[in-house]
Amino acid sequence: MPNHILVTGAAGFIGFHLCRHLLDHNRQIIGLDNLNDYYDVNLKKDRLVQIENDHRFTFYQIDLADQSAMEELFASHDIDIVINLAAQAGVRYSLTNPDAYVQSNVVGFVNLLECARKKKIKHMVFASSSSVYGANTKMPFSVHDNVDHPVSLYAATKKSNELIAHSYSHIYHLPCTGLRFFTVYGPWGRPDMALFLFTRAIYAGEPIDIFNHGKMKRDFTYIDDIVQGVASIIDQIPQPNEHWLSDQPDPGTSYVPYRIYNIGNNSPIELMHFIEILESTIGKKAEKNFMEMQAGDVPATYANINDIYEAVGFKPETDIQTGIQMFVQWYQEYYLRK
Repeated sequence: MPNHILVTGAAGFIGFHLCRHLLDHNRQIIGLDNLNDYYDVNLKKDRLVQIENDHRFTFYQIDLADQSAMEELFASHDIDIVINLAAQAGVRYSLTNPDAYVQSNVVGFVNLLECARKKKIKHMVFASSSSVYGANTKMPFSVHDNVDHPVSLYAATKKSNELIAHSYSHIYHLPCTGLRFFTVYGPWGRPDMALFLFTRAIYAGEPIDIFNHGKMKRDFTYIDDIVQGVASIIDQIPQPNEHWLSDQPDPGTSYVPYRIYNIGNNSPIELMHFIEILESTIGKKAEKNFMEMQAGDVPATYANINDIYEAVGFKPETDIQTGIQMFVQWYQEYYLRK
């Protein structure tokens, strides 16, 4: 079993939880993060505190866009598998700061692929996003459907990752697996995500902004389920699909070692129901500000997870009530009891 794993975005929400899980399963982890200030750097550092003293974990503060630093890192370490979770996140931020997305999600990703193919790593696993489904309305979203109509720059950069990874798989036979995450939530989550924003506002007695007048549905997926899905894919090296047809191309597979999977809860929740559960958990009603749909947003997400279930038996286990309760408990301990 390949044991030396590079995890980029190791101080991020998903990256931190994945590193902790892999360390619990005796993997050797090289963690990389640029610790940028898109949101509170102290939160990122406090995540790292949970794992940095483990002798199997080594951390580097490096930006993926720094080509020379990336080349030096790969030259100085044995690396079997790369899991790329580093990215400039957020749909709305991409409307005002497009360059940050190009540098991190495109330039940085190409740098990482270049290092990976030169090192001849065994498997490149990379984070994509449910946002790539863009203007699609056929539900549930399937990896076998075309996704050529993104509605935000963030989504476009994630779609570009899938395309660029496929080209490396074709040219260099680099095994690549892309994972489309669906609205991840849970303890240590990002402060720009809805659950965090709503929780903070309710405790502060401030109104919450509810876009599209609450007529939204999201396939909220608890962090432990996401991590379990990613971990199960690591050793599932993609194989060429011998049944792939060039005149009927399947976007989710290929004639080269390349696969795309959805990792979602397979159970979309209406936003207003989500808020009701949060209010009940906190024991306090939210003051609600109903607003129009935001640019770059979509009304609903819903993951078809048949492919990842067939590949590794992935099945989410955390219901929305339990997940929100776990987040609120962490929020209270981290922010309200200091």
